[in-house]
Amino acid sequence: MVLKVFFPSCCSSADSGILVGRWLAQQSSAVVLAVVHFPFIPVQVKQYLGEVQRVTRVSLSVLGSWSNSKQEKEEGLSEFLEDLGTIFSHEPWIQISKEGDSKFWSCSILQKHSSSSKEEEVILVYYDQRKVMLSHLHPPLDTADGRAEDASKLSAIFDTVARSRVLFMTDRYDEGPIKLTHWQSEGVEASIIVELLKQASVPACMLLTFLLSLVSGICRSRVLKFWPLSFLWSKLSTCEQLGHRLQHLQVISSDKKAQTQTQLMRKANIFVSLLIDVALGILLMSWLYRKNRIGHLADTLIPVADRVAEELQDLLQWLMGAPAGLKMNRALDQVLGRFFLYHIHLWISYIHLMSPFIEMILWYVGLSACLGLTVALCILSDIIALLTFHIYCFYVYGARLYCLKIYGLSSLWRLFRGKKWNVLRQRVDSCSYDLDQLRLLVVIVQGLIHLLVDLIDSLPLYSLILRLCRSYRLAAGVKFRVLEQQDGKPLRLLMQINPLSYGAVVQTYKLPTYSCYPKDSWASLCKKLFLGELIYPWKHKGEKQD
Repeated sequence: MVLKVFFPSCCSSADSGILVGRWLAQQSSAVVLAVVHFPFIPVQVKQYLGEVQRVTRVSLSVLGSWSNSKQEKEEGLSEFLEDLGTIFSHEPWIQISKEGDSKFWSCSILQKHSSSSKEEEVILVYYDQRKVMLSHLHPPLDTADGRAEDASKLSAIFDTVARSRVLFMTDRYDEGPIKLTHWQSEGVEASIIVELLKQASVPACMLLTFLLSLVSGICRSRVLKFWPLSFLWSKLSTCEQLGHRLQHLQVISSDKKAQTQTQLMRKANIFVSLLIDVALGILLMSWLYRKNRIGHLADTLIPVADRVAEELQDLLQWLMGAPAGLKMNRALDQVLGRFFLYHIHLWISYIHLMSPFIEMILWYVGLSACLGLTVALCILSDIIALLTFHIYCFYVYGARLYCLKIYGLSSLWRLFRGKKWNVLRQRVDSCSYDLDQLRLLVVIVQGLIHLLVDLIDSLPLYSLILRLCRSYRLAAGVKFRVLEQQDGKPLRLLMQINPLSYGAVVQTYKLPTYSCYPKDSWASLCKKLFLGELIYPWKHKGEKQD
């Protein structure tokens, strides 16, 4: 039988003492958690282990003895350590000794009640206690003790270390009768700033929860359900983003503790996403209000609008004549051209009418950046949609006329072939339009804006930072590396943690978004634009078409 001893690498230079841990009989494995140093009183050690066992629900015991011959010079130490097996009476009794400066260790197994004379093979597996405890490669911590036995072998090892957190709270600064060596024996890992933030987060979360409850109550009121407020709330991407961020704030301000690793990572990702979003928004706001950039931007909007209007008017005048020498239907050209020219005139009049207020509007829009960069981008997308509404009207009129023309030509083609459409057995159904876009240029601009908003909203920034800095926190499995192997000596292995890949981190912990724009390819959008199928620009996915 092969006996596996999982030994913490932080205890390799510890003073001589006894090994404390858990024995897994079904797996023939011993998980060493700490080393108790001399001097100690056996009764106090048993009482201490009993108290830890009641808290952690992990059956801890003294597994054997540890001898560091480099630091100990007493000749009778090995006999004394062997006699400890009669006091603690654990079966089997493990004796591990470090032989001076040699890289090979000796490990012997004593079984007093065993009749077999065959020496058991021992495998020493070194593991990093801190990484194993924080890697979350174990069952939930609130499960019963027997559940870890049914799990895989490595899950039971990870579960034992994770549930023994209380054992690691004792360091060398504690004035107790028992001195331990483990990964936190030099001092419990903590931060004063983190502790202060934890204390301050309680009243802050209570205040934020109260404010969010008021805002949620206002949003659920009947006033917003009446037209046109309900129409604006469902069609403007700014309102969608504000509602999305409101849900995020409710998640992170909740007083419910995260039960699983996925819930914890989701809260952390939302919190970091909000921080980065607000920080980028403040940077944008500070850039806009420097050197009167908002005034310069407002001054350039009117000339740009006039320039666009002139180009459109020249294009319409060219189409109303003989474009490229083609003879067109002059009456139809004049009617459509004047119709479109009138729309351009209305749009320019509207822009000039709003010109005194443009700087003030931009000033208040710049203030919205303090709510986050995504909110400012959504406002920019809505402004682009409103400013290009006249071009959208051109497209709708042209697309409708184009569809009527295609329908008439198809009817004439059936009539020419001597066929007739049977309206009793079949019917003409309208095409399913699933779009949120206007013309191709506006589609590209708004698509890029919404892509950036979705990237900020859904990217698990905290998980990616954790993968970059502490990859063992996002573990996908383990691997073993052979350290030394020699005849007559136990095989020494090093257990290392394999982290998740960056693609798997994004796929596992990405945040949901409202996704108000379609996922069609650009080629498909261009094809629909050419065929005149993009009629309803603000129709959301899943909405029934008229």
